[in-house]
Amino acid sequence: MRSKIFKTLDEQLAILEERGLVIQDYDKAKAILFRENYFFINGYRHLFAKSPKNDQFITGTTFDELYATFTFDRSLRNLMFKYLLIIENNIKSIISYQLSRKYGYKEKEYLNPNNFTQDSMKTRQVHDILSKMKRQIRVNGKQHTATSHYLLNYGYIPMWILVKVLSFGIVSELYTILKSEDQLVIADFYHIDTETLGVFLALLSNFRNLCAHEDILYDHRTQRSIPDNKYHYALHIDKTDDEYNYGKNDLFALIIIMKYMLSSEEFSDMMNELSYEIDRLDGIVNVVPLNTILNKIGFPDNWRDIELLD
Repeated sequence: MRSKIFKTLDEQLAILEERGLVIQDYDKAKAILFRENYFFINGYRHLFAKSPKNDQFITGTTFDELYATFTFDRSLRNLMFKYLLIIENNIKSIISYQLSRKYGYKEKEYLNPNNFTQDSMKTRQVHDILSKMKRQIRVNGKQHTATSHYLLNYGYIPMWILVKVLSFGIVSELYTILKSEDQLVIADFYHIDTETLGVFLALLSNFRNLCAHEDILYDHRTQRSIPDNKYHYALHIDKTDDEYNYGKNDLFALIIIMKYMLSSEEFSDMMNELSYEIDRLDGIVNVVPLNTILNKIGFPDNWRDIELLD
């Protein structure tokens, strides 16, 4: 296998030029590559490729357009992360309220295995998830201000405090081992069925981790897909082989989830911010039509109409 060797900034720009990228300001481009990393910026070249199997840029593609896509994705991650944290806080609050109200506020009470599904097929899963939660108490209990306060002053950590040190991934897993009646109470708050909420939480956890680790977001696809729902139907999203082309495992699927799980005001704010970022990118990128960019993201052409739907 041929190894990758170090390339100077001038050599990096030369590679981009050889592939057809137009560089109008070399000093500016070099400064950007030095600050942002060639590898990360080059990760967005696929949007501007002449074909999926061709490394050559579409004729006329500029460095500014490539960099604008990179910064768009960064803004997109920051935007989505902000609203993902709102949903994370909400679901943690709702789950902790339900478990505390029904099973008690001390960890030896609410973490009792009898409080969770008694399905024999999930016995190991219940044990594993509760072990993860107890480990968080041991590892982080004395490090976090809120949890350490309760440990020092009361000798226990209430569930509504413990969720502060639980990852979204663990909370998502926790939902899957709740008793069906507890899942129903939580899912009813969002006016969706329990199975759908389980899928939503898994995808939210995936997108949250991606945003937190600054991976490429705009064309990300998750392994799982959300169930068909009223928004797919109302937006008349195109189908292929009876499967919706958009809003299943892409960024628009995340928008649909947020439509269900954010308040109407929060969702409206998010859509306004998202519209601004997309319009801003459209004003810079000329060689690729906006609908091509939207479809790459996973958005139907009428994506903004979801805000008007109930």
